[in-house]
Amino acid sequence: MRLILLAGLGNLPLAQGVARALGVSLADCELSRFPDGEMHVEVRETVRDADVYLLQPTVPPIEANLLQLLLLADACRRSGAMRVTAVMPYFGYARQDRRATGREAVGARVIAETLRSAGIDRVVAVHLHAAGLEAVFSVPLEHLSATPVLSAALASLPHAPGVVVAPDAGAIKLAQHWAKVLNIPAAVVHKIRIGGDMVETHGLAGEVRGRRPLIVDDMISTGGTVAAAIAVLLEAGAVPEVMVAATHGLFVGSAVKRLAALPITHLLVTDTVSTTAPVDLTVQRVSVAPLVADAITRLHRGHSLSDLILHV
Repeated sequence: MRLILLAGLGNLPLAQGVARALGVSLADCELSRFPDGEMHVEVRETVRDADVYLLQPTVPPIEANLLQLLLLADACRRSGAMRVTAVMPYFGYARQDRRATGREAVGARVIAETLRSAGIDRVVAVHLHAAGLEAVFSVPLEHLSATPVLSAALASLPHAPGVVVAPDAGAIKLAQHWAKVLNIPAAVVHKIRIGGDMVETHGLAGEVRGRRPLIVDDMISTGGTVAAAIAVLLEAGAVPEVMVAATHGLFVGSAVKRLAALPITHLLVTDTVSTTAPVDLTVQRVSVAPLVADAITRLHRGHSLSDLILHV
């Protein structure tokens, strides 16, 4: 069964990096719009009886990128593809995995079912916001960890962190995993979100005084969580030389302005999200292309992914 790699427009640089790592070319397809705004997708080479991998993160604009993925999947199914796998390095709507007030949509569930209905057999994602999100999928989900990629980049920096910090309860297991990898202690900031861009902190568990902190999380969106955590750390006597490592760097809203004003010496993110480098913020981007290519190769050959999977 042939391996075919197709890509939407959500992150072409990453798709090209994955293609190079696999030693293949991206399959030819056309993504355009009709005059009335309707999206048009056409796969321009045969995928019949092939093992097809569609690389398309649902990054902003989320709905447009999601629709591209769905139409690509349908085009491949109608063209006789044997298996269709959606490779979504960043999975939008992952934070909508439950109802908070009772009259809300569970967005993650809606997206998961929509992917299935489009003919997608399997999903590959990198560091979802909540590991339990797998429960909303009725197709297999391969949940890859970017920690080895980020920790390898961290090891090349001139100064080592003295404590790993979870900026909220949701990142506790991730921080503990990082602490084990780096062989240093962990701490956690108690946070309550009071809006899409605002959080409140209520103390700190763990010793950070006199230590250089490393804040770890799955994503940086508006930067509010990181800013609140740093304020708590400095008040607790941490060294004002903060490192931050996150898988997904969205940098939306006031993120750049907010983060640029903080004592962050190193900010590491992966290239799951393709964005223009913030002018006022020094960001080190680490590619997950080798990780994604490795996962695709193993899936295509029927080999185990156990050492690539996120277990926190």
